[in-house]
Amino acid sequence: MIKKTIFFSTPAYLSLRDRQLVISVSNNDGVKKEVTKPIEDLGVVVLENRQITITSGALDALLNNNCAVITCDAKCMPCGMLMPLEGNTLQSERFREQIDASIPLKKQLWQQTVQAKILNQYSVLKNCLGKEFPCMKIWSSEVRSGDLDNMEARAAAFYWRNFFDGFDCIPSFSRDPDGVAPNNMLNYGYAILRAIIARSLVASGLLPTLGIHHHNRYNAFCLADDIMEPYRPYIDTLVYEIISDGWTEEESLSRNTKAKLLTIPTLEVVINGKRSPLLVAAQQTTASLSKCFSGELRKIDYPVI
Repeated sequence: MIKKTIFFSTPAYLSLRDRQLVISVSNNDGVKKEVTKPIEDLGVVVLENRQITITSGALDALLNNNCAVITCDAKCMPCGMLMPLEGNTLQSERFREQIDASIPLKKQLWQQTVQAKILNQYSVLKNCLGKEFPCMKIWSSEVRSGDLDNMEARAAAFYWRNFFDGFDCIPSFSRDPDGVAPNNMLNYGYAILRAIIARSLVASGLLPTLGIHHHNRYNAFCLADDIMEPYRPYIDTLVYEIISDGWTEEESLSRNTKAKLLTIPTLEVVINGKRSPLLVAAQQTTASLSKCFSGELRKIDYPVI
């Protein structure tokens, strides 16, 4: 069963009762209303409103169920993520295998990751713009172990230069996390995706901190940032569709826009020739990564657009 995403944009009191998340809200007349959700059905919980209260018991139950709990800042943008310390029965063994992974292995895994990302970017450009961009396929085939030639950056520069062509509302786009819209939509979508990947890594017994390519002493989710790369084009496609549906520039994302971006866990992807929700596919990807670290596999299972 696909796990559910719950988004809280108004004040609420969240508690635990009989393994159920109890959601208490008050209407304008002060009348309280309670709704319950089975803890085991939840995969992502987004806490946006700063007047939300959550009990320790509810938080503990969510984390023990490997639910990604995302908090938002004063601008209502995702800024933090809570993950369980234990997510797999063989966690210590998985940790050792991950830590002991050789540099050549990590370089080969990063090569696969970059190739998958560029190929998915190629497919997105083709599907959205209706044009072929052979250079993207060429760059994907030329990625070497460790991406020593930085093909990822070359492909990304070309991709973003062309992606929003044809939209009068976006005369010139530059991908910048601090830039103008629709960068804010991409930021929001990537934050949700990052939480999904981190959740799956923990469930597979891996440390989200130790990346195969990304290395930053201040980043607790380097591996999540690595593994989410081939999934980013799915977020780009969703943002493209939102803009195509008559979007107008928003300095702060509207409730309707956020609702569309929060469908990310249920987006249909194709992995190993089979269709599945993105949330399920992410678990398959991280499970294959764990097997690569243990020597059972030599290739990560990534989705193909």
